[in-house]
Amino acid sequence: MNLTEEIRARLACLEPTRLDIEDDSAKHAGHAGNTGGGHFTLTIVSSHFSGKSRIMRHRVVYQALEDLIPSRIHALSIHAHAPDEH
Repeated sequence: MNLTEEIRARLACLEPTRLDIEDDSAKHAGHAGNTGGGHFTLTIVSSHFSGKSRIMRHRVVYQALEDLIPSRIHALSIHAHAPDEH
């Protein structure tokens, strides 16, 4: 299982109606401070985000991926939406 598939599997618990994962790692090769983890842009739509602030939504995503950061994921851009917002 590659890292993108692993991220997708970890976020399945949020029952997303949309989950787009872009691997931006090639754009950041050799950047200072990166110890080898990938760079990703994540767009996720889930009813689990309804009524939650942006910060709480990000915390939910980070919690699902916490042991991958920072060793396998160096940077993560998160766009988390409730179904009625997207």
